[in-house]
Amino acid sequence: MSLLIVGSLGLDTVATPFSKVVDALGGSATYISLSASYFTAPLHLIGVVGEDFPKEYIKLLEDHNVDLGGLQIVEGGKTFRWSGKYHYDLNTRDTLLTELNVFESFNPIIPEQLKKSKYVCLGNIDPVLQIKVLDQLDNPRFVVCDTMNYWIEGKKDELLKLLTRVNVLIINDSEARLLAHEPNLFKAAKIIRELGVEILIIKKGEHGALLFTEDIIFSAPAYPLEMINDPTGAGDSFAGGFIGYLHKTQDLSAENMKRAVVYGSTMASFCVEEFSTQGLENISYLRIQDRFREFQTMSKFDEEN
Repeated sequence: MSLLIVGSLGLDTVATPFSKVVDALGGSATYISLSASYFTAPLHLIGVVGEDFPKEYIKLLEDHNVDLGGLQIVEGGKTFRWSGKYHYDLNTRDTLLTELNVFESFNPIIPEQLKKSKYVCLGNIDPVLQIKVLDQLDNPRFVVCDTMNYWIEGKKDELLKLLTRVNVLIINDSEARLLAHEPNLFKAAKIIRELGVEILIIKKGEHGALLFTEDIIFSAPAYPLEMINDPTGAGDSFAGGFIGYLHKTQDLSAENMKRAVVYGSTMASFCVEEFSTQGLENISYLRIQDRFREFQTMSKFDEEN
């Protein structure tokens, strides 16, 4: 069964108090795909870039068994570009530049052979486009989607329609509070699930992630890193690890969902250790397993005698 990933590909210029990269590989579909590639293959990516998109980035994705048959390359067009500057604590950032370029008129077309894809990850794009993707698919089994403040505020009606058609919504804590109009995360989670969301994951950055279903609340820690270089793409890397593991195991039970959340956190921890996608480019599966077991050790305790 195919794993279909739809989202943005871009060129990012990122500055932190420690360093800077220019026109580095970015975009939600990029991070999701690279992260998921360590669990399952091939992956099928749907996105759009301009003629200026570097060929080495194409090769990087292909080397990770990402099928780019659904990637639109617009002749004479320019790739989506984003520039941001992080503050010293890396929890806040300023957007310095956003150039949509070819992404402004992105029309996701699903190739005929992928319309029966059973696992789908919708990266952070306009909910109108996310719905358009689902309209082209033939009864997917498991759909994960991401969104952001911009869509919650500007396209809420469309987003609410989308939420009734997906299995999992992944958002951060500020987005959850905004969507629910509720400061308490546990109350916010209840409100959001009442909107039709079957499974909700709230990311809390350096404080881990929360998983909410009808029957469980599960809290996963964040990995204690001594050095974070670039938080860009951490949430997308989480989503890639989460759905990549579930696609590999074909097990959607509550216990396996918990493991998938920890694998998501594991991949996010690798992402933030380097700039751009560098932290996801050359990881051995053994390192992923080792870090996953460290997560298990951190969150395990025995009952009192």
